[in-house]
Amino acid sequence: MIKTIRARFSKGVFEPLERVEVPEGKEFTVTIDIPSVSKKKSFLEALKITAGGWKDLIDGEELKRNIYNDRLIATRPEVKL
Repeated sequence: MIKTIRARFSKGVFEPLERVEVPEGKEFTVTIDIPSVSKKKSFLEALKITAGGWKDLIDGEELKRNIYNDRLIATRPEVKL
């Protein structure tokens, strides 16, 4: 019978994260799936892939001008002392 379980590797030992019904002392062949890249590296790769996705869809300089102009608009009521 083939069964896939989750396990944690800690201090050189695989610790099952699920209950496993096997006889004590029985030996097994274990196949593990090791992630090829760290989360940080995969994030950077995804960022590189998506870089430039908005190119030619919006004018960056106009966007910046609109942001700065919107910051000049006062929406709070004037304080009366």
